[in-house]
Amino acid sequence: MTTCVVLLEPASAAAAGELVTAARRLGTVIGLVLARDAESGSAALVDALGAHGVSRVLRAVPDADPLAPAVVAECVVAAVRASDDVVAVLAPASPAFHEVAGRVAVATRGAVVTDVEDVTVADGTLRVAKQVLAGAWTSTVEVTATPVTLTLKPRAIKADEVPPVSPEVVDLPVACGPAARAARVTQTVHQATGRPPLTSADVVVVAGRGVDRQMSLVTDLADELGAAVGATRVVVDEGWADHDLLVGQTGVSVAPRLYIGAGVSGQVHHRGGMQAASTVVAINTDPDAPIFEHADYGIVGDVAKVLPQLTTELHRLRS
Repeated sequence: MTTCVVLLEPASAAAAGELVTAARRLGTVIGLVLARDAESGSAALVDALGAHGVSRVLRAVPDADPLAPAVVAECVVAAVRASDDVVAVLAPASPAFHEVAGRVAVATRGAVVTDVEDVTVADGTLRVAKQVLAGAWTSTVEVTATPVTLTLKPRAIKADEVPPVSPEVVDLPVACGPAARAARVTQTVHQATGRPPLTSADVVVVAGRGVDRQMSLVTDLADELGAAVGATRVVVDEGWADHDLLVGQTGVSVAPRLYIGAGVSGQVHHRGGMQAASTVVAINTDPDAPIFEHADYGIVGDVAKVLPQLTTELHRLRS
């Protein structure tokens, strides 16, 4: 019987159901979490995996900094080697996990596919779907080398509802090599905005050039909706928003139920990061802006006038 390893960390706990559902299509699922020692840093992740029917979890305890991607990669390799017939490792799509995926593929002489949107098996062949060319095409990749490390885009797969279980937790000591032990994460910055994570939010409000430095227009609407805030490349380049809010080909991909583009023109490099949204609302003064071609609802108007009215009306309705 084939086995799949699902790697989970605190920022991706909400994606446990999607990852486990994808992995279950390929074989028996084993969870993998990391801890600084055998007693800390993993209980919530074990519970998240158990809530989606994972009955066995490996708790890797490395002898090096568990925040360093090189150390995470060695923990994944150890989990692969400790299990029988591992065909795939699944992790959330993020820059950090993409680095981990590459390291794992080299160490295991396997394959790697990032930003996966679907996983299927047909005639004994593993096939994964992903978007390419800034979302212009959806490609199907046939995997011929295993184990394959797959990073799954958020909300790409609907989580199956399964009975929860209490997982068996097995500690996995990991002796890291010199290169991994030399890696250190010197600083981690957490911004306490009170908003949901951008990649897992149900609603995302994205600022484009049209906001013209008035980011409060976007944040006020987002806070009224309980939404995450994103930004286009020009907004980030102008310094109106931090780089970690960048949505697009060189930023993060989002797949919310509702996407609101405020002053977003809809260039191809941005659409590659948001076109998986279920419903798209576009606000722009230019009626010929490309974003309207992909919008379910469009408002031709100045965001400086439209957003305050929208925020006020939503607040009134909620009062």
